[in-house]
Amino acid sequence: MWRAILLGFSVVETLFPDRIIAWGERRAFENPNAGELHTWTVPMARLEGVLFAWLAFRERDSAPSVGPALAILGVPALLAPERFVRTALELAYRNPDDLELKPWVVPATRAIGLCYVVLGTVAGRVSAPGEDSRSE
Repeated sequence: MWRAILLGFSVVETLFPDRIIAWGERRAFENPNAGELHTWTVPMARLEGVLFAWLAFRERDSAPSVGPALAILGVPALLAPERFVRTALELAYRNPDDLELKPWVVPATRAIGLCYVVLGTVAGRVSAPGEDSRSE
């Protein structure tokens, strides 16, 4: 089921990155039309969609684990969510100081960081149901 969700999101993000960005802006900013994206933001969003598709299709045993990378990404979001959000805005927008975040964005960033750290830490340590019975 997770693979299908990840694949569905990756297809939408790859095909329509500008719509995904606009959707996020409407939810995260008090002034969603004020943002001026860098020229690389939409292609990077599309690349992210391609990477999600790769994750959905990869074989667990043949590809490196993404758990450590997920955990590493989650640490700054968990420990310094304001700086994490500021850095993300600076990377994506030419005018990050003009954007007004809604009050829930920074606490949500901390919560997502915690989820990344937990998921990244336990990734690969939990066996899939029935996996142990096949190896015997």
